[in-house]
Amino acid sequence: MNLRAKRPYVWGLLSLLAVQAALLAQERELVILYTNDFHSAIDPIPAYWMEGDPPPLLGGAAHLMTLVERIRKEEARKGNPVFLFDTGDMFTGMLAKLTQGEVMMEMMATLGYDAMAIGNHEFDYGWRNFRRLMNRVSFPVLGANIFYEGTDIPFAPPHTILEKEGLRLGVIGIIGQDARSVILPSMVTELRFEDPAPHVADSLWELQDDVDLIVVLAHQGRTGPMQTDAEAHADLQRDFEADIKLSGRVPGIDVFVGGHAHRGIEEPFVHPQNKTLIVQTYGYGTRLGYLRLKIDTESGEVLSHQGELLKVWSRKLPPDARMLRKMQPYKERTAPIIGPVVGRSRQRLIRRYNQESPLGSFAADVLRQAGKAEVGFTNAGGLRADLPEGEITIGNVQDAFPFYNDLVVLEMTGRQIAQVLEQGLTLLRGMIQVSGLQARYDLSKPFGERLLQLSIAGKPADPERTYRVAANSFLAEGGDLYKTFTECRWIEHINKDVAALVIEYLKDHREPIELPPSGRLIPVESASAGTARQ
Repeated sequence: MNLRAKRPYVWGLLSLLAVQAALLAQERELVILYTNDFHSAIDPIPAYWMEGDPPPLLGGAAHLMTLVERIRKEEARKGNPVFLFDTGDMFTGMLAKLTQGEVMMEMMATLGYDAMAIGNHEFDYGWRNFRRLMNRVSFPVLGANIFYEGTDIPFAPPHTILEKEGLRLGVIGIIGQDARSVILPSMVTELRFEDPAPHVADSLWELQDDVDLIVVLAHQGRTGPMQTDAEAHADLQRDFEADIKLSGRVPGIDVFVGGHAHRGIEEPFVHPQNKTLIVQTYGYGTRLGYLRLKIDTESGEVLSHQGELLKVWSRKLPPDARMLRKMQPYKERTAPIIGPVVGRSRQRLIRRYNQESPLGSFAADVLRQAGKAEVGFTNAGGLRADLPEGEITIGNVQDAFPFYNDLVVLEMTGRQIAQVLEQGLTLLRGMIQVSGLQARYDLSKPFGERLLQLSIAGKPADPERTYRVAANSFLAEGGDLYKTFTECRWIEHINKDVAALVIEYLKDHREPIELPPSGRLIPVESASAGTARQ
């Protein structure tokens, strides 16, 4: 066959190659990395629930940065952009408290986050403080459904457009109503939190024609269990129904990064109707969420995905020197404050979210004694770290009780005390921790009928009698859904937070503290009988 005869074949082949090249040009890969509920875990966490002697270490800001940088370099060689997101609750913990959150925003800036959604704990030190901090960082802090009370003025940008290597992402940030309910009310009195779904829809409509992918960063759903080892307890794992529901209400979301529930989703969940990819980590920086996507830039379709939660093995990942340098001044500045030993314990005081715990009982005892009360209450979600065996420093106490929750003494009837216990037995916010009373309960019964027997100071509780009750101010203001406290008269407001009261207690006791007496909250059958009803 001569060249003239071959020409149609050659041109046909070239045309086919051109079409294939065009199609390949439309297909792009990118990587989305994500964290949620970091809670000021700047240093590695002993994973005592895992095998090993000593147990392995997970997380830590400097080790996390090493892992992130490795992925960025690997993908840069392939020409693939990498985006790093967080869905809120960076704050909480001793260093965050002592720096009013500044250390965490510096950490995020150093790590090179591309965007962040606002979590409830970003308001731990008041909305004005967080507004100051979010205006100091170079990345957008997003909150589509937060407004100044009585106005339509947004507290934060609802969304942003990010572009890397020619790929454009529309990113929307929201906070849910459940997360709003766990903010100390006095910290956000000037703000209004609306249903996020309509605002996601508004942002999506505005963004969709100008971007290749829509990503929602959400801090919503049911409050996660405040146990570092929650991943090892299936009964503590929250669902992510709120994320599934919102993704169903608003079609067009490609990736939904969750938070607040601390629900580790080991592989991306694909929404059955809208095909939205829903992801989330266990929190505390022990995992780095990893999601690789191949997309059609012409149609905006996600062609394939691969995702997992990468363990941040602290002993295998050398700490990033830049992060260490950035964190060092904060540690040096706070060391004289947090370093002194204030007491000792014969055993580790651990916390448990859905049952009576040594740390919870200890804290409730301290509150009851300081308030000269008959009953003491503290919320399970307010316990953020165990107190160690042996020496206890101010830093240990601040880590365990990091919130500005003062002591409030109230008048409560026996009936109101029973109502508070019934609320705790729903486990919606973990089991409330108590002092001065004994309660028997059955989790297999319906909500409102789980409290079987209540005694105070060894005697049956009198529904009509008024008791002197000590609680932290978060509960006294109705936090964690405990509205009964708001119906009670405040007798006294002592301007000392829980950490300060615990430090005073430890200093006053020369002998090492013992585990507090147990048997305050007594299940009549195994808790597993009620797990499905949570």
